[in-house]
Amino acid sequence: MSHILSNSNPALAEATPGLIAALDPRARILAALVYGIAVVALDSLVALGAALALSLGLLVLSKLPPARTLKRVAMMDGFIFFMLALLPFTVPGDAIFTLWGYPATWQGLARAIQIGLTANAVVLALITLVGTMEPVTVGHALYRLRMPETLVHLLMFTIRYVEVLRQEYLRLRAAMKVRGFRPSTSWHSYRSFGYLVGMMMVRAIERSERLLGAMKCRGFAGRIVLLDDFRYTTADARFALALVAALAALLTLDLTWR
Repeated sequence: MSHILSNSNPALAEATPGLIAALDPRARILAALVYGIAVVALDSLVALGAALALSLGLLVLSKLPPARTLKRVAMMDGFIFFMLALLPFTVPGDAIFTLWGYPATWQGLARAIQIGLTANAVVLALITLVGTMEPVTVGHALYRLRMPETLVHLLMFTIRYVEVLRQEYLRLRAAMKVRGFRPSTSWHSYRSFGYLVGMMMVRAIERSERLLGAMKCRGFAGRIVLLDDFRYTTADARFALALVAALAALLTLDLTWR
């Protein structure tokens, strides 16, 4: 069963020998949740800069490849770059300069930097604390944290089969190219992409039926059994105390510089 639910993304399932990997998965999920809430509550740029430094410290403790991890964070920055670039022109305040009649304000620039620091600190912490765990481990940790079992199963299968659906999409696109299809702004292209999406859904339904039959043949009764049990250790307690102390220092710093 663990093979069926194993993650096909090696970057996500990569085992890490650092201190973070030795912690209980439940503690890591709770730490990521508390850390994210605390960082989002920060307002001053000084405190947010310290939060980003703390996230980088977690990266060092996890011993993840820095270049690959920061590249994944930069991919997230690509999605919010244009929003951040427009904020100086949409937030009223003291003008820095004027571009085509639209003033860019200091207040908008500060808001853009604030959002950028918050997003990078939270995403980097999530990658470090949660992003390196296997989907099966994440699912069982969420179940032990009293999450609904149906939602846990949905999460586990979604993570597992996103890559499978992507491979299916690439095969169908390759078949379309072999038959001479070239996308354009025509009704033929729109219909072809509609058929592509429909075929992907049909094949996904067929695959899910075969998977359900295979799981039932292996004794699946709605619950995935985990052979190893989770246990909190003194290392988890020390990490929790250190994280609480760090978050208290961040909140104090935020109140000081706000």
